Parts: sequence; structure tokens; C-alpha cells
Amino acid sequence: MLIKEILKRVFIHNDNGSELKLIDPSADYTPEQVKHFYSGSYPILTNARVEGPEVKNDEIRFTFVTTLGTKG
Repeated sequence: MLIKEILKRVFIHNDNGSELKLIDPSADYTPEQVKHFYSGSYPILTNARVEGPEVKNDEIRFTFVTTLGTKG
């Protein structure tokens, strides 16, 4: 028997070395729209890029990656 399961999406934001798991505000949003949604609370996301998706622990994970504050 085949069981179909829809995996939930989560969005990861690394804030000062700690990993924040952000809840998907709407399944209809693209990852870019989710980034824009959370940029009001986390302004650093304005210049972030989205990496993923990656399936891990029965979740579809997207990571917001910022390069702000790094040299080189």
C-alpha cells in the first residue's frame, strides 16, 4: 500500500549563530514571498538569497543565506 504524505515547509534563518525555524505563513507563497513576508521582522532578510529545497527530518527546508557582515 502506498501512503501519500505532504511534507511541511520550514524556513531557516541563522541569526547571530543560532538557527531560527520560521513557520510557513502560506502554502501558496513562493520561497521569495516568504522571505519578503519575514523581512519586516528580520530586516537582514531583505538582501538574503534562498537556498533549497532540502528534505530533512520529514520537512522541506529552505535556508535564507545572508552575506552581510562578512569580508572577503
